[in-house]
This record gives sequence, C-alpha cells and structure tokens, in this order.
Amino acid sequence: MPTPVPPSQVIEALQWRYATRKFDPAKKIPAADWSVLEQALVLAPSSIGLQPWRFFVITDQVMRERLWPAAWKQVQVIDCSHFVVFTVRLDLGAEHVDKHIARMVEIRGGTVESLAGFRKMAVGNLDQARAAGRLDTWQMHQLYIALGQFMTAAAVMGIDTCPMEGFEPAKFDEILGLKASGYGSVVCCAAGYRLPDDKFANLKKVRFKPEDVIERI
Repeated sequence: MPTPVPPSQVIEALQWRYATRKFDPAKKIPAADWSVLEQALVLAPSSIGLQPWRFFVITDQVMRERLWPAAWKQVQVIDCSHFVVFTVRLDLGAEHVDKHIARMVEIRGGTVESLAGFRKMAVGNLDQARAAGRLDTWQMHQLYIALGQFMTAAAVMGIDTCPMEGFEPAKFDEILGLKASGYGSVVCCAAGYRLPDDKFANLKKVRFKPEDVIERI
C-alpha cells in the first residue's frame, strides 16, 4: 500500500490548480516527471477495463503550429511544454476486446478460453450500445476519466494544465493522420508551467457550497 498523501496536501494541490491561460514556453517538464504523467494516463480506469483510447503527446513545435489554427489559435497549444490529444477508438468491437483479453492473459496468466464468459459479456455490451446508437458516446466518456486523472496527478506534482475542448476535431484528425486509424480526437490538454503574469492564476475559485452539490443519503 502506498503512503497516503496528507488530506491537506490534496486540497492544496486542487486549490492551486486552474485552467492555465499563459504557459512559460521556455520552461519544460523534466523527462522523469513527464514519465509519471504518462503512467497516470496508462493507469486510468475505464469501463470493463477496455481502455478505448490513444493519447497523442505532441512536443514537436512544427506539428503544434499546424494544429494551432484548428484550436481557435489558443496560445496554450504553442506555449505549453507538452500538448496531449485524447483520442477514442471509434466503433469498438470484438477485435479490441480480444486484444484486451490477450493482455489480461499476458499480465495475469490463465488462458483465453477461461475468459470466454468475460468476452461474451464485453462484446455483448458493445453490441447493445451500438444498436442503441450510443457506442461512440459511451467510449468518449471514458476519455474524461483519463483526463481527470491526468490533471489531478499533474496538480499534485506542481505541474499546470489546461483542458481544451475548443478545437475542431475533424481538422485535428486530418492533421494527425487519424482518418484511417479508427481513432478520433475528443479533448485536449496542455501541460507545463504558468507564467507569473497570468492574471487568472490568483483568482479565487468560484464553486457552489458543498451543501448545494453534495447529497448525503
């Protein structure tokens, strides 16, 4: 069991975190720290454990400049240390389930045959969602679990982030060459370090009172 983080430290990190508007382009996330954030993405939970995603980590400045106009020219894309595009595996099916099962056997042992019941359940759930017209939406929701874990891990490490839905997914898919891959971009997140003169950094958070959003039953 890991050593628990003091509760006050968790709250302090979440209070410190904000959607960073101005990143310091000269300050880069150290490789060791970035490796931890990548692991936070890898370790993110997902429905049935299917991990229907691929995360594109973009540090190449030329590529960022190509993406920038399709992100409404938001400077975070250009100035952050690492820019992550969260993409989802569209029209998920049996092939992906089989890939997951193979990985389960690799990690935990056992046989593919012993997981036949799990496979039937997983494929059945996907087929039901597909028939109801909500498969891709269901999978897209998983990305926000990964995004939340990524941002929280970054905050605890003192690394700034800015989640971004303000972009044109179709253009991102074209620029990143995703059209034939079966993946589609859903949300992005810039990561790095804030500039001292970002006026938004010191604004008090505006949140409803706990009793207005939490019901204890």
